[in-house]
Amino acid sequence: MIDFELTHNDQKVLAAVREQSLVCRRYARHYDENEHEFPPDALPEAKDHPPAYAMLRDRAPDDTSFPVMSMLIVAGESWGDYSVRMRRGTGGLGNAALRAAGTPEQQKKWGGLTLAMAITEPGCGSDPSRVQTTAVLDAASDEWVLNGEKIFVTTGCRAQGVVVWATIDKSAGRAGIKSFLVEKGAPGFIVAHKEKKLGIRADDTAAYVFEDCRIPRGNLLGGDETIPKESSGGFKGVLKTFNMTRPAVAAIGLGMAEAALDFTRDELEKAGVAIEYGGGLHTQSAVVARFLKLEALFEAAQLTVLRAAWLSGQSQPNNLEASVCKAKAGTAVRKITQGCIEILGPMGISREHLLEKWFRDVRITDIYEGTGEIQRMIAARTILGYGRDELS
Repeated sequence: MIDFELTHNDQKVLAAVREQSLVCRRYARHYDENEHEFPPDALPEAKDHPPAYAMLRDRAPDDTSFPVMSMLIVAGESWGDYSVRMRRGTGGLGNAALRAAGTPEQQKKWGGLTLAMAITEPGCGSDPSRVQTTAVLDAASDEWVLNGEKIFVTTGCRAQGVVVWATIDKSAGRAGIKSFLVEKGAPGFIVAHKEKKLGIRADDTAAYVFEDCRIPRGNLLGGDETIPKESSGGFKGVLKTFNMTRPAVAAIGLGMAEAALDFTRDELEKAGVAIEYGGGLHTQSAVVARFLKLEALFEAAQLTVLRAAWLSGQSQPNNLEASVCKAKAGTAVRKITQGCIEILGPMGISREHLLEKWFRDVRITDIYEGTGEIQRMIAARTILGYGRDELS
């Protein structure tokens, strides 16, 4: 039986997260407007490891509720401000790949660095199996030589290294895709430019170019150089990273959506609009009825995220649930923030408030780590039992 009831300590952890989140929120507008690097003394009131994480570390190593609490913490942090929060963190998507597939030696060497993940290319968007970046082994020097371009690399400028997806054999298709650890400053590794974006402007998104970039042979993530006969080898193994991170991306969006709902509820109450629970929608005013529908949408999406996290804690497969919650939340948070703007009218689009920023920021949660359309296709293939060639 699934139980999402919070213990007293869980509630203390989440309360600490909210307190830290409000620190980020005070800086949100400044860094959204300026888009520049944080100065050394940025966020002086916030520490890299807020009290919430110290309290969370007290949980037993075999505590199966840890993934669920992790999602609630992620959502709680984003409730403050997502893009500013990201700038305080020490890890990126590449760190999740390292934890999922790295050897003990690689995790020890690279675990303390902020690692981005470079998958998307100019001709390869939602289908990572079409990666054209190549990695060729130079046996004489015992090095891999990388060539190719990567775009839309989240935290690409501030990251200290990157996990790069490249093919070691194009004729092998998906089975030839491998991941490589590349440190900033490696010869032939060029940060081409920083993107200008709609949302998450406090964090950076970069484009990379690899021109005969040489890295040690041991930088192959996982260390397995074999090409399996089926595409279920290294490619599928690295894709498991997304079963861990897609629920987290959904939780990020839900944190911002909850912030929008809280702001809208407060403003409605200030305007004398009473929100009553327990009665039917037909007894409410039109504006209250719409707001209650947005809250219901939030709760439904949140349950899909918590279920995916719970399955992970039970060591059960969650690839279907990870895609479902990512697709559900990606759509829900967009509808919720847009609905809140429409309820509040001019106040919703005013830059005096953060609501319009949350509306811009949540858009990314339906795009990266697999768009909503791709998640629906994955879910359909899984439920219907179709293969890649049968449903594309």
